[in-house]
This record gives sequence, structure tokens and C-alpha cells, in this order.
Amino acid sequence: MLFDKVKAFMVLLDGAGAGSEPVFSGGQAVAGRVLLELAGPARVSSLKLRARGRARVHWTESRSAGSSTAYTQSYSERVEVVSHRATLLAPGTGETTTLPPGRHEFPFSFQLPPTLVTSFEGKHGSVRYCIKATLHRPWVPARRTRKVFTVIEPVDINTPALLAPQAGAREKIARSWYSNRGLVSLSAKIDRKGYTPGEVIPVFAEIDNGSTRPVLPRAAVVQTQTFMARGARKQKRAVVASLSGEPVGPGRRALWQGRALRIPPVGPSILHCRVLHVDYALKVCVDIPGSSKLLLELPLVIGTIPLHPFGSRSSSVGSHASFLMDWGLGVLPERPEAPPEYSEVVPDEQVAAMEQSLLPLLQDPDVSMEGPFFAYIQEFRYRPPPLYSEEDPNPPSEARRPRCMTC
Repeated sequence: MLFDKVKAFMVLLDGAGAGSEPVFSGGQAVAGRVLLELAGPARVSSLKLRARGRARVHWTESRSAGSSTAYTQSYSERVEVVSHRATLLAPGTGETTTLPPGRHEFPFSFQLPPTLVTSFEGKHGSVRYCIKATLHRPWVPARRTRKVFTVIEPVDINTPALLAPQAGAREKIARSWYSNRGLVSLSAKIDRKGYTPGEVIPVFAEIDNGSTRPVLPRAAVVQTQTFMARGARKQKRAVVASLSGEPVGPGRRALWQGRALRIPPVGPSILHCRVLHVDYALKVCVDIPGSSKLLLELPLVIGTIPLHPFGSRSSSVGSHASFLMDWGLGVLPERPEAPPEYSEVVPDEQVAAMEQSLLPLLQDPDVSMEGPFFAYIQEFRYRPPPLYSEEDPNPPSEARRPRCMTC
């Protein structure tokens, strides 16, 4: 407007830097301020704030009701995941307040629900979070501003279900003009189900071509977006990463020993939303000339918390070792020899002498089991033996070194 006294009106979030915006997750607090800059005195009725998070889907399908009649069926659904309202400035019912010219800031803060859905933008649906501020003034249209913020719900891949290896096998008879040309078999395996963007998936596969024509193995990471409304579903698939192998000749066998397939920067899996899902899968296929392809699908989960270097080390190493053994790609070391029994090292006579020496102390009522002597025995008993490579922590000094009698 030509004579509008509002020079600036915007929502600012705490933690935002130059060219960067904060990212939130479920249970966190969202804090910020509404900035209002006036060129002159202005009467204000109220300043209201609303935060909203919504997952919505929408698509249309063409239907036929007869030989010449067609219509369009619409499917829509939405779910509110965040809803917060607050009044930042309210003089009173039917009253106004006059703000002087200059810069005014109105702080706000609210808590997000403990469980949310990751922000998402798709062809037939979206998950969006925003904060809207509305400035009401008498005899002037309401002024509105909006701030979009991002939510990423953590997906931890350090769980037994996501650390378990994934494997499968398929076979197919290659046919051409109603004649069999041989059997083509495919088996594939990956070391775990959960990965994060930027990681490399080592793909282990075996392709056995019993047909009379060469076949081509390929692998790809496929994202599937599923939109749900009114009992109907709409899916959209996209290849986010792929690799191709060398052709396998007739009667030949090929082995992939960990072919690398890197995951690009993609959004995490969305598995717990009522109206949309985002799933991932590793698809290994064999193109057979003159016949449909042989396809094997292994499920994936793309997470946000990467593999822990210590907490999941034993499980990942163990699964990887058994994984290699199953495919004949490695051998485990032999089981180390067990340590000797205590009775084999200390004679029974010495044990009996030690028990007799301790018996008077145990029978003495003045001796308490909580004393420092027994605390020291218990501490020593449960301490592990020192390594043979360890040096003496208290070496004898030069002053106390025994001298030769002839020196």
C-alpha cells in the first residue's frame, strides 16, 4: 500500500544463521520472534501466531462409466501433526494499542509433539511445517507473514532389525517362441538393511546363466512413494542410484564380491505416516533377451543416525563374517585355545593352606566383611589378569637396586 506504515513484518527463528535455517525433530522447542518495523505510529488490534504441521495427499484418476461416458475421480486426505496458537499482542476486546515508530520484536516459543513426520515434498503429497503471524489493525486489511521450518525425524539404523543381513534368490526359465532356452538363476545379499546417505552398499550376487544367450546383471536403489486416501493408493517410483555389471555368457557364472553402490543425498524413510510412505529397496535384476527380466528385491531403510563405530561393532562384524562364510568369500580364524583351569595352575595343597590361614579371620566376630582387607580381596578377585606385554608400573629405583657384594 502507498501509505502503509509497516516497513517490515516477518517471523525469525532462533538458531538461524546466514544462509542456514535450524532443523527440528519431535519433542524439541521452537523459539523465535516476530519482527515488526513501523515507519510511523500505528494502531494495532492484535498480533496472533499459529504453528501448523500437516501431511496431505491429493491425486485424480480418470474413470469410465460406459462406452462414451468418462469422469474424473479425486482422492484427498490430510493429517494434522502440529497445531499451536498464541496471541502475542492483545490490548483487549474491541480495544487497540498504538505502537510508536521503530523496530518491535515479539518473542514466542512452543513445544513440538514427541513424534513427528519428516518434511517431504512429492508429486501427489507433502509434509509441511510453517509458522504464520497475522497483524490486525482497525480499518486496514490484515497483514500476514509465514515462515516454513524443516523437521527431520531421527531414524536410527543401530538396531538389530536394521543391522540384520538381507538375502534372497530367484530363478527363471528363459523362453522364446514357446521353447525353453535354459534356466537363469540369481542370488544376492547385503550385509545389513539400514544405511544412511553417502554410505556404500557392497552388493554380493551370483548369476548363473544356463540359457543359450548372454544376460546382463544390474542393480539399483529404488525409492517408492506411496500415497493413501479413502482406501485407495497411488505410487511413484524413482531410481536414485544404479550400477551395471558385465554380460554373462551362455553357460557361464558370474560372482559379484561386494560391488559398490553409493547412496546419494536422499530423504530418510517415512514409515509411520497414515497418508504417505517413503520406502527404499535394492533391486537386483538380470536382463534376459527375448524374455522378461529376472528381478530380486531386498528391502532397505534409509536412516539419519549412521552406524555407530563402537556400539554395533560386534554385531556388524559378526554378521559380516557369517555373511562371507555363507558365500565362500572368507574363512574365520580357528577358535583360540581356552585358558587353563585354576586347579591346574595352583596345587590343591596351596589352596587348602590359604583357606586355613583365612579361617581365623572369618570366625572372628570383630572382623567385618566390609573392611578394606576383604574389599581388596574381592577387587583383586574380579580384576582381569595383566597382559604379558605390560611393563612393571613401579620399577625399582636406582637407590633400592640390590648391589653386588663385590662392588
